[in-house]
Amino acid sequence: MKKINLKNTMLIGALLFGTTTMAQTTHKKTAYVDHNDNVYTYNTNNGVLKEYIKTDWDGTEYEIKTAGGKITELYVEGKKMVPADYGKYASVVSAIRRQIKEDRRQAQIDQQQAKRDQEQAKRDQEQARRDQEQAGKEQVQAERDQEQAKRDQEQAVRDQEQAQRDQEDAKRDQEQAQRDQVQAKHDQEEAAEDQRQLKLMVSDLVSDGILPNEKALHSLRMNADEMIVNGKKMSDTVFNKYKQKYPRLANGHSENGNFNGMNIEE
Repeated sequence: MKKINLKNTMLIGALLFGTTTMAQTTHKKTAYVDHNDNVYTYNTNNGVLKEYIKTDWDGTEYEIKTAGGKITELYVEGKKMVPADYGKYASVVSAIRRQIKEDRRQAQIDQQQAKRDQEQAKRDQEQARRDQEQAGKEQVQAERDQEQAKRDQEQAVRDQEQAQRDQEDAKRDQEQAQRDQVQAKHDQEEAAEDQRQLKLMVSDLVSDGILPNEKALHSLRMNADEMIVNGKKMSDTVFNKYKQKYPRLANGHSENGNFNGMNIEE
């Protein structure tokens, strides 16, 4: 099939969106195409389609004017044909006009497809922009999540270290509590022994006539240097006797060396 070189971007635009004028009295519409020596113009005036075609068809140049589909003027290789010869070229002219019609129809299809492609490309571009924005947001969120994960990991390390310190402190506290318990038991035993020794000493003071009875004791002081009973200092003989018999009460039993004798006051 022959094809007139009318299908290209310039041609499509010219065919479909060419200069258009509307006259209220004639309702005239014109379109103009000019590309690579191929020319096609048409106008409708009062419902009659008039065309002008200039093209190279099978190596022969044709210049054609039609009105209502009929040839009104014809040039072949620049030579004007007489109306009597129009019939010889009717099939060629019809073929050219069919090809132009087909090219225009195809151009319109291509234009519509190009428009759809352009709209799709615009949508794709918009989607790509949204995807890029979303990717940017996701990247920012990923960075924030990574930073948060890092902070959480650091906090977990600190918590673990603190837990270890707390465990060590608890262990020390437990050990100290055990020592305190042992010391309390020891102190309790020491106090009980002091009470037993004191009770024996008071009994000896009664036996030695220093006290009339156990209830008569109001104060007692004894250390490594002296012994005073109810405010009366005992003789060295008495003091040495009780000091030797009750060294625990006279000299003390304190482990830290802070014992300062025995002192009882009512």
